[in-house]
Amino acid sequence: MSNISLEDIVSLCKRRGFIFPGSEIYGGLAGTWDYGPLGVSLKRNIENLWWDTFVDRRDDMYGLDSAILMNPKVWQASGHVDTFNDPLIEDVVSKKRYRLDHLLEDNGIDPDGMTLEQMVSVVKDKKLKSPDGNELGGGAQFNMMFKTFAGPTQDESSIVYLRPETAQGMFVNFKNIVDTFYPDLPFGIAQIGKNFRNEISPRDFIFRSRELEIMEFEYFISPENWEQEFNTLLDLQRYWYHDVMCFKKENVVEKEIGETERAHYSKRTIDFEYAYPIGVKEIGGFAYRTDFDLVNHQKMSGKSLEYTIKGTNTKFVPHVLEPTFGLDRHVLAVLCEAYSVDEVNGEQRSFLKLPVNLAPYRAAVSPLLKNKPELVDKATEVFKVMKSIYPNIAWDDNGNIGKRYRRQDEIGTPYCVTVDFDTLEDNTVTIRDRDTTVQQRVNIKELANFFK
Repeated sequence: MSNISLEDIVSLCKRRGFIFPGSEIYGGLAGTWDYGPLGVSLKRNIENLWWDTFVDRRDDMYGLDSAILMNPKVWQASGHVDTFNDPLIEDVVSKKRYRLDHLLEDNGIDPDGMTLEQMVSVVKDKKLKSPDGNELGGGAQFNMMFKTFAGPTQDESSIVYLRPETAQGMFVNFKNIVDTFYPDLPFGIAQIGKNFRNEISPRDFIFRSRELEIMEFEYFISPENWEQEFNTLLDLQRYWYHDVMCFKKENVVEKEIGETERAHYSKRTIDFEYAYPIGVKEIGGFAYRTDFDLVNHQKMSGKSLEYTIKGTNTKFVPHVLEPTFGLDRHVLAVLCEAYSVDEVNGEQRSFLKLPVNLAPYRAAVSPLLKNKPELVDKATEVFKVMKSIYPNIAWDDNGNIGKRYRRQDEIGTPYCVTVDFDTLEDNTVTIRDRDTTVQQRVNIKELANFFK
């Protein structure tokens, strides 16, 4: 990973249609990114694998797609209105604002565990300057929720927020799931969705942006069983990172968060971190949130969020385990994990060593020469047959065959299928392996089994 730079990834994403800067023709908008055709496919493959692993293959999970706009009391009850803050500091000359903890990190200082006052004190003691070389003022807390108004009036009564997390949508629907399905404990509610955070200084490509997607579920349990359930879900998350996503073990780090550093509602938190080119950074997290959220929503709403054990009169507010996975950060990690450089025929080659189940295309079909109708017709026939079996098959007849191979290698297509003059004689095609560049002849009738 040390030989890969973030610039390599950004360049590849722009050049090959994975990810583009948001609103680019107007100069862009900081902290926003648009997923191109290949990026959409890659992201959706990750989503589908996650949903299959954590929802479809289990009998204790319930899917949800909650609204982005919610009653503002939700965010009062959750504490976001008062506490969803990041530390901010201002350049006294340019008036530019920076995230204070990031500024300390950029100067080689670890801000973990520091209060706002302590961070400001370090700035003063070490005479740190802004990135523009100017004096820095005092620090402040900045609430990261995007505020807007619902309806035709704009006053205190119409204030709403773009949700900063998907979790609260699941908590406020806890009663609906229980009343409708009456599941046994433990059970979970899962959701994948957009979230919005007004980051002070978004940076590092899609790692930290103002519009992000999160995959997570809230798992409702009896408090006396929390440690056993915690360890079971912890093992499942390890399986996800190492066996489903195929991340190298040395690239995924588990970080136990100390009592003084974790959120006030959490009794135990583990962060999963990935070795990105920008450093070892969080890709997901796992928290035991106790009954904090349901109790607060019960108080604020006046509605009972207790669970009644079937066949008894025993009622209690369940506790919650929360595994969270940053979808955009997963996309970035997959690209970093797959980015490879080698040498083919004396020339350097960069390619994405994507697993077949993550690659945007399973294979690409090409005629050897696009100016030979008989080859194009036969290749079209092969393409249609394969696409009827595997929808994510690409057609590529742009440039010579060598350039097609390089292009497909760079976007992570595992195999290239070429129809040549021999195909017209014996009904076989050339299949080239992306990783080894080894080629073999396969009968067209066997293609379905080959790519199975």
